[in-house]
Amino acid sequence: MKKVFLLCVALSVFTTLFLQSCQKNEKAPGERSTLKVVTTLFPLYDFAKNVGQQRAEVSLLLPPGVEPHTFEPSPADMKRIHGSDLLIFTGKYMEPWVDTLLKGIDTKSLSVVDTSHTINLIQGHHSHDKAEQTHTDTLESPDPHVWLDFSNAMKIIDSIAAAYMARDPQNTDFYRKNAEEYKKKLEELDGKYKDTLSQCRNRVIIHAGHFAFGYLAKRYNLKYVSAFRGFASDAEPTPKRLFELVEIVKKHNVRSIYYEELITPKVAEAISNETGCTLLMLHGAHNITREETAGGVTFLQLMENNLENLKMGLQCR
Repeated sequence: MKKVFLLCVALSVFTTLFLQSCQKNEKAPGERSTLKVVTTLFPLYDFAKNVGQQRAEVSLLLPPGVEPHTFEPSPADMKRIHGSDLLIFTGKYMEPWVDTLLKGIDTKSLSVVDTSHTINLIQGHHSHDKAEQTHTDTLESPDPHVWLDFSNAMKIIDSIAAAYMARDPQNTDFYRKNAEEYKKKLEELDGKYKDTLSQCRNRVIIHAGHFAFGYLAKRYNLKYVSAFRGFASDAEPTPKRLFELVEIVKKHNVRSIYYEELITPKVAEAISNETGCTLLMLHGAHNITREETAGGVTFLQLMENNLENLKMGLQCR
């Protein structure tokens, strides 16, 4: 009996130690060695990668080359979001489909980050030119392209870092340090924009695309005229609007027309045919192409390219 009792005690101790060992190796729900992060747009993707680095597995919801304003998430996208720790989006005006998407998944273990919540949205870029004012003052909703003002981009970085720290508090210093280092790069880029764009002979951006660069124009004291009244890239300007744009080009002696990424520049080409203006791209950075993805392009690189094209088109010294 004594031997049987001792054997039972030994088995009990072994079982207890084994269970304790298993419990230590199991992670709490939602706790991973790296955070799983889904972002809706390319700027958020690039910002989240820079802040999270090796501690975050960041993915972009938009497939390469897909225009974001007409994007509709698939069931596979919903499954990916459901299995993530963080969903980072710009706000209800840029991604109105997020609210509907979240109603279809269990969000108990998901942190949803609206990066526009600390940003003052603008309604549009106000112009003192009567012809331009008609088409740039009144928009159907606030401008959601907040990242194109680099001071707003810094606020987005802060929101992303705060979300990381809330989910992974033991690495707070790591996320804070990465955020501050990236914000310094944005500050340097902002300084370059200010220096360059303060020395331009022409201060009117004619953009043959949807209304996207109001924040940039406001920050650097430029006039911004868009071919479209709103933000939908699949809209078509009326013949009357095209005639008005041609007249504005002539009035301000504009040398270059800007077109946007991911769509055919047929509107820019039409204006160019009437005026002889050269065509240059302004990249809104909503999303990137397969080639840009394969080349590892960054948000900062896209904005550096924009500055070069603005310098050329606005005749800056």
